[in-house]
Amino acid sequence: MIRRRDFIALLGGAAVWPLAAMAQQANMPVVGYLSPSAFDDAAASYLRAFRQGLKEGSGYVEGENVAVEYRWGEDQPDRLPSLAGDLVRRRVNVIAVLSAPASLAVAKATDTIPTVFMVPEDPVRLGLVVNLSRPGGNRTGINFFSAELAAKRLDLLRTLVPTAARVAVLLNPAEPTIAAANLRDVETAASAMGLQIRVLNASTSAEIDAAFATFVDDRPDALFISSGPFFGRRRVQLAHLATRYGIPAVGASRPYTEVGGLMIYGTSQTDTHRQAGIYVARVLKGEKPADLPVVQSTKFELVINHQAARTLGLAVPPSLLATADEVIE
Repeated sequence: MIRRRDFIALLGGAAVWPLAAMAQQANMPVVGYLSPSAFDDAAASYLRAFRQGLKEGSGYVEGENVAVEYRWGEDQPDRLPSLAGDLVRRRVNVIAVLSAPASLAVAKATDTIPTVFMVPEDPVRLGLVVNLSRPGGNRTGINFFSAELAAKRLDLLRTLVPTAARVAVLLNPAEPTIAAANLRDVETAASAMGLQIRVLNASTSAEIDAAFATFVDDRPDALFISSGPFFGRRRVQLAHLATRYGIPAVGASRPYTEVGGLMIYGTSQTDTHRQAGIYVARVLKGEKPADLPVVQSTKFELVINHQAARTLGLAVPPSLLATADEVIE
């Protein structure tokens, strides 16, 4: 785990820069980066991809010819409007923003500063752009389809646990846009598959514990974990509890399987951040967000933790093993 003081050094924070470097920074374009989550190892990996995209896009290298102002929501959605407003007051040249709630906060804060969003569902439906091919206004970005893939995740969970008849669906009501999109698609898919679902809500670590505790008296056959930054940050807790209660669970992003979770299916967040970095670089070079089509992610990942499956007593079908992008042993 990267400590916060190490993170400051990693980013080359102004607090530790020599005066010459600070003077140089004053002449650089500045990118604002807003995440609803806290900084952790997964975020560090995504930022490496974002910086790669900046370099690929137009040769921008943080600390050399571009500066980045980071803002972290620490999983507190009510902080997002003030963090977005802070970047606007800072008069950054471009804002890169992760998640639908954070993107909506930035949209309310400015209609002039160019913005590159990374959202898990249709940005037209969210009201961020008027058209995918010609967004108009000051915003464009990447749709990484996390919410829209909910039905596929449920289908994969059913393939892994073919006897499942009752599935619990864990949602975070503090992320209403994400929760509603996941529930909408899961309900439709579950009805088509003949599955019964039971919705559980959790917005804190204690509420996650309480949700799993209900499995003692009302045990589902499997668990669907909603996408979203909150559950992404609680991946260790979720993986531990799923193992403890012996519940096969599917998540939305790779880090869940890396800490012992059973399976994920979703868009590559690494590729999403690389694409965002490329778009930010293009905007810095003078292109207008209104003319840059929204990127529809095409790189999806199925990752299975085979050891977690064995612990749960599950035999992973050969068809899943053959199609998985990665099998963690």
